[in-house]
Amino acid sequence: MSDVKTLLPSDPFVILGIDPGTTVMGYGLLEIANRKPKLLAMGVLDLRKVPSHYDKLDRIFRRVLSLVDEYHPTVLSIESPFYGKSVQSMLKLGRAQGVAMAAAVYRNVPVHEYAPLKVKMAITGNGQASKEQVAAMLQRMLHIPDEQMLPQMDASDAVGLAYCHFLQMGRPVSEKPFKSWKDFVEKNADRVKK
Repeated sequence: MSDVKTLLPSDPFVILGIDPGTTVMGYGLLEIANRKPKLLAMGVLDLRKVPSHYDKLDRIFRRVLSLVDEYHPTVLSIESPFYGKSVQSMLKLGRAQGVAMAAAVYRNVPVHEYAPLKVKMAITGNGQASKEQVAAMLQRMLHIPDEQMLPQMDASDAVGLAYCHFLQMGRPVSEKPFKSWKDFVEKNADRVKK
């Protein structure tokens, strides 16, 4: 197994997570220091009152650029489009994703895509977990106070994307596998809010 230090950028570093959408775009930023994640910011860009699709794309581009310029992320972790939606929805979602990716690439920030199933699996151990379950697990693992949690699941989805990328970067794994979630919580009491 590779040394974890060779897989991670220098401390501290920031991961920007984006849950793309032309109605609501979620974003979340994690700072990683000493291999421990900490929530820097989470929020949404609400585009419901923007009438023009092209104006929505412009606002997405500008918001992602402003997040990159403010927080200087090392990487963008973004949700990849998934099948099952209508062709029109897929096209709009793909455009929103492409514009967010273009903003990151414009500032030389590398992009990594993750399917929703992979994010849910990484965070909850269940690829079929609900958005609420993912949000609750992230709140516990990142010690996010109730008042910081937003009602829009797009924000917690974006934090989940950033956290998933953190896990994929070679985060050290326990030598012994966990027998259950209870076992995980007992062995990681410092990481789990009770």
